[in-house]
Amino acid sequence: MSHLLLYYQRPEPATWVFLSSFLLLSIYFVFHRFFSVRNLDIVLLILLAPGLMMVYEGRRRQLAAEPAISAAALAEVRTERPEVILTAARLTQVQPAEGAGSNTAEASFSGSIGGLQPDDAGNAEVPDAATLGAPSYPRPNDEQVAWPPTRIEFYGFASLLIACALLMIRMLIDPALVRRPLLVPNLTIGGLSFIGISLFLFLMANVVTSSPREQQERGPSLGPGYVLLHMLPALPTTPEDTASDWPVNASAAPKAWLPNVARILAIISNLAIIVGIVGVGYWHFDNVRTGIGCAVMYLLLPYTAQMTGNLEHTVPAAFLVLAILAYRQPMIAGMLLGFAAGLVYYPLFLMPLWISFYWHRGLGRLITGFVISLAVLVILLAFAGSSFTDNISRMFGLWLPRMDGLEGIWASGHGLAADFRIPILVGCILLSASFVFWPPRKNLGSLMCGTAAIMLAVQFWHGFGGGLYMAWFLPFTVLTIFRPNLDDRVATNVVRYAPRSSVADAA
Repeated sequence: MSHLLLYYQRPEPATWVFLSSFLLLSIYFVFHRFFSVRNLDIVLLILLAPGLMMVYEGRRRQLAAEPAISAAALAEVRTERPEVILTAARLTQVQPAEGAGSNTAEASFSGSIGGLQPDDAGNAEVPDAATLGAPSYPRPNDEQVAWPPTRIEFYGFASLLIACALLMIRMLIDPALVRRPLLVPNLTIGGLSFIGISLFLFLMANVVTSSPREQQERGPSLGPGYVLLHMLPALPTTPEDTASDWPVNASAAPKAWLPNVARILAIISNLAIIVGIVGVGYWHFDNVRTGIGCAVMYLLLPYTAQMTGNLEHTVPAAFLVLAILAYRQPMIAGMLLGFAAGLVYYPLFLMPLWISFYWHRGLGRLITGFVISLAVLVILLAFAGSSFTDNISRMFGLWLPRMDGLEGIWASGHGLAADFRIPILVGCILLSASFVFWPPRKNLGSLMCGTAAIMLAVQFWHGFGGGLYMAWFLPFTVLTIFRPNLDDRVATNVVRYAPRSSVADAA
């Protein structure tokens, strides 16, 4: 981004949390109705920020404890000073060997070693991380040592899940809120559009200028998912994430084009989320100002600034938002749902809700579109270059729930996974199945809040960062907060008969 705007620096996540929280309150808080559901909803969304910040701080301190030299810095060191190929941490641990090997060790430290001058005691002066080109992190002080990074991260995930639980309860009781007065944002359409476009351009510029990071090979030990999506690099957008572990010589790398594909997909998916939210407000809420206000709120949330380059977050969310936008066309909605479920597995739990919504009209087209998209993804797995059977197992999560090697709150080491993960998984399945029966008359409003509730529920048993995948539920949560009364938007009123059925009726 500094290449586009002179002296621009990415804001620290803590700074963005404060700024975005104040903007959310100033734009959306209903000051003339202090005790209103809208104000409570804004507070619930802001409660996601502390946990997100604690997770970020815990992971940042873990990086600070073991700073790593980027691939670009190592390549430069090997080219200009080939004798310096060890990291600073390893240099400090070199000790002269006893016996015959001591001469070799002493010779390695005699004189200068690639510009490293020994001190009076014979120890080489180790440069800091910034000298070698790696991102520099502040050294932990006494207060930070008293709070280990793993504990901070654990409390962060616990705080995130508590906020998710409150939001899930809010989504579950939303169908009972019949009175929904129109409470528009405090800005005009012009002001909201200007803020929204500016935010989107800045966020996407961070994605374009980010350094790609190669993702770990995901197998059964790291959860279900689509292998072709996992081949793409991650695009971190926080200030400290400036180092890249992607191949330095891009022209010689066999997959040098993947970072550009990842950037394009990140931009398209984020744009699809915003366009889908605005489209829902324009076509389904009959209020474009509400749609733009929902999109701006989504862009303002601290999560969006941190995860805009994570394709596992944004690509499935884009398909889900577009499915809501296209809910009048069951075939298209089913295909979009199928793509989302095939990429990250967890949207499969949405099917009971969506099947119940289209039960009286459009069910066959929904199932057909869903199966077609899954079949397309399965066919593409033939080009993955690995075991087809293993890729199918990853795609559909065909294994028993894991209890070890997990991340997030399940990595605390207190035996939480063995005691609670299976019961929470069973509860999530029961919640998903319960949407077949309630609410008995499903409309667009219950479809949105039910989708948000289920995607919130999967955060609790998600084994790898549960609570961080906010793009899966935030768009629907924001739309539910702003939605008008949609009791008349049921499938029998908005979904047309299939052409063959129309011909039969005419006959």
